[in-house]
Amino acid sequence: MVTQKPRIVIIGAGMAGLTVANKLYKSGVKKGAFELCVVEGGNRIGGRINTSEFGGDRIEMGATWIHGIEGSPIHKIAQEINSLESEQPWECMDGFLDDPITIAENGYVLHPSLVDPISNLFNNLMNFAQGKKKSIGDGIGIDKCGNGDSSVGSFLKKGLESYWKLESRKETEDVFGCGDWNRKSLEEAIFAMHENTQRTYTAANDLHNLDYLAESEYVMFPGEEITIAKGYSSIIESLASVLPPGVVQLNKKVDTIEWQPECVMGIMGNKHDGNSRAVKIHFLDGTSMSADHVVVTVSLGVLKAGIFNHNNDSGMFKFKPPLPNYKIEAISRLGYGVVNKLFLKLSPDLNLGIDRFPFLQMVFHESDHQVKNSKIPWWIRRTASLSPIYEKSNVLLSWFAGEEALKLESLPDEVILDEVSTTISSFFSHKESNASVKFDKVLKSQWGSDPLFMGSYSYIATGSSIADMDTVAEPLPNTSVFESTSGSPQLQILFAGEATHRTHYSTTHGAYLSGIREANRLLQHYHCIDI
Repeated sequence: MVTQKPRIVIIGAGMAGLTVANKLYKSGVKKGAFELCVVEGGNRIGGRINTSEFGGDRIEMGATWIHGIEGSPIHKIAQEINSLESEQPWECMDGFLDDPITIAENGYVLHPSLVDPISNLFNNLMNFAQGKKKSIGDGIGIDKCGNGDSSVGSFLKKGLESYWKLESRKETEDVFGCGDWNRKSLEEAIFAMHENTQRTYTAANDLHNLDYLAESEYVMFPGEEITIAKGYSSIIESLASVLPPGVVQLNKKVDTIEWQPECVMGIMGNKHDGNSRAVKIHFLDGTSMSADHVVVTVSLGVLKAGIFNHNNDSGMFKFKPPLPNYKIEAISRLGYGVVNKLFLKLSPDLNLGIDRFPFLQMVFHESDHQVKNSKIPWWIRRTASLSPIYEKSNVLLSWFAGEEALKLESLPDEVILDEVSTTISSFFSHKESNASVKFDKVLKSQWGSDPLFMGSYSYIATGSSIADMDTVAEPLPNTSVFESTSGSPQLQILFAGEATHRTHYSTTHGAYLSGIREANRLLQHYHCIDI
């Protein structure tokens, strides 16, 4: 009988997967406790982190922000590897974002006295929903806003309606200098602008799909939100740097994970003879790999696609036998959406009568009769802003979520350049009659159509709860569910990734913390001292 070291295979070389590998290598593999392998379906490491360049500036195609620096493990790593400063310009989104210019469709510049009350209302409502404030203010009572509403969208709608009831002015009164806008339609459109920004934070196509109660359970790290000067990929490279050559294998797309929920003769506990291991991974290239433990770090979108793959098509990530029903149901209930970034390089012949492009907030008409003759396409109407990636950059950035993010992916670059140029020029028509905005180049992310991700990040959808994320995170077999299978090898399949962290989902630090959790689970299983 030949005694083998337990083999751990990690699927996915993104933040979660490389965190697991980094921790296991330093705390277990170096001590000879087990073998380690990371298989990645793409041709690069990083997952939904992908630092690139555009127009001479460093940009992020995926994860962009450190969401709160106090207590953030990502911020700590960035400090340790000196990634927070760079000589090359980067997507820093510096202080000019605090001084936006807000323009309504057809070129009407809105005075802060019109914009600020609605902006403050929206912020107060979201702060209340997220548990940051105990009251909404402005005389808007909790009972009027419906504290128990099931969705964030419903809560916000009632908040705006309550605000209007408190106002004594006429809702239909015209706003001086704003053409066909009346006060109510303008306020509604400003509010919608903020809702569209919120959708990019959450990845929800519609805020009515976002669970209200879960908002207050989400945890933010304190402190400012910053970007990483040397790029988010520097964090990934640091995590991977401890791994010896050959540990990470690229272009290894998984087809099937074959596991054993029931005890199989010859495989008991962690004792093996020959090549017997509890799990077998089949790849699309026809090869396979056996393992004692597999840590799955693929996106929630990939898991969803796998469980809905009723035809068992080859090429779709799947489990054999299928995941237990309780886990499938949790995966099904949770939300997972698409957020894309659109980068545009300004043409040198900018003709706006201003020395730099501002942080532009865009307010669009909502009603059909007002937009039916408009040349502005629908996919642009649900974005909220366009701004330089730093104050004097000629690279501009706009965010898209949901259906318009998917539409963006399908459009040719020349169509995007033409339609965005036309739209933005119309917003600056107030400057001079021949005002025009032209762009030379465009670059967009395409997370929705990428089969390795099938979207951007997760959220708690109406009908789901934080408990569903706990369920997704549970390893298999789960003896509390499979009471008759206690003889099966334990921890065959473990789950990590942002969608498995109950309080920090949708973030890179959530993915990181989930990776630490699963690495520690295995280290404790093998009685390795954590160092």
